[in-house]
Amino acid sequence: MKKFLIYAIVLIAVIAMAKTVPDKKAHKKAMMEAVKAYVDEEASERGMGDNILTDLGKGIVNKTIEVALNSKLEVDNYLIFNTTHVELDDETQVLSLGVLGHVFTFDKQMLRDALEASAKEKAEKKSERKAAKEAAKEARKLEKQQRKEEKRREKQAQKERKKAIKQAKKIRKSVEKEIERQNSDD
Repeated sequence: MKKFLIYAIVLIAVIAMAKTVPDKKAHKKAMMEAVKAYVDEEASERGMGDNILTDLGKGIVNKTIEVALNSKLEVDNYLIFNTTHVELDDETQVLSLGVLGHVFTFDKQMLRDALEASAKEKAEKKSERKAAKEAAKEARKLEKQQRKEEKRREKQAQKERKKAIKQAKKIRKSVEKEIERQNSDD
């Protein structure tokens, strides 16, 4: 009977835990609260008081993080608990743990690292786009120069053909005159 009671309690606990696993929305909410607290703390550490510009900056950072979380946040469900993670620099970063209806986020240093990595990734993508744009611009410029050179060569060849035709006509005329003069001498 004791064994049955222990199994029943464990089964009830597992069912209760499975029913109270937080959803992705709860994880995002907890992450956003952690981000907001982190941003507020960073702003106060850097001596940024509460003013319109600081609030605007915080709002932009929070919105950027929210968009990033919406697109990159993945939930791994393990029946009685779940975790969330994001892929940064081909590395999986676990951000939170959800169990019994609560979401626990990880330390601020990890959050700081994730934010810095996200900013770095964004800067690298921007740099790559800029480099690609410059490379395309250079390719177009080179192509334009090649077309210009091709046209110049074509014009030169056409000029030389005309010159050769003119010279051939001149030679033909002189030959015709020579033939005509020989015919008149005979």
